[in-house]
Amino acid sequence: MPVEAEPAETFFPQVSKTVPAGTPHPPDTAYHISIGLEQWESGFIPVVKIQMVHEGKIMDRGPSFPLGSEDHQKVNKAICELLEEYAAGNAKE
Repeated sequence: MPVEAEPAETFFPQVSKTVPAGTPHPPDTAYHISIGLEQWESGFIPVVKIQMVHEGKIMDRGPSFPLGSEDHQKVNKAICELLEEYAAGNAKE
């Protein structure tokens, strides 16, 4: 029996991409970028969410983009691609 309750899911991704993180991040670290619905006090809000992933597990910290790397450019490109994909998917409905 767990000592602590599992946190309730508050984010529901609809489209996602993973971008490998550059050095000096440890090997097998990536940025997981998603567009989806996040539960806020006012209801479900569409958001772009960036999470750090290491060895396939979501880390407890927010994303950091080392200066001198192209990580922020790669993540921004992935966000733009996801926004286009999300807009195209919503236009079909």
